Amino acid sequence: MRTLAVPVHAIPLNDDTVSPGLLGFGVFLLLAVALVFLVRSMNKRLRRIDAARNKELWEADEAPAENPR
Repeated sequence: MRTLAVPVHAIPLNDDTVSPGLLGFGVFLLLAVALVFLVRSMNKRLRRIDAARNKELWEADEAPAENPR
């Protein structure tokens, strides 16, 4: 069985040959876009919670007291 792998010590590494490249940029961009959508979704859900809480408070203020004295 033959292997086509290049030995690690055969490839010289320096700052010019080692870089994240296009794949690294693509992954970073994908994560940034996912973060934007997650933040938008979180804000939308938090606004719903605040709206429901405020609605309950308004309804409690408008309801007449059961035993006014």
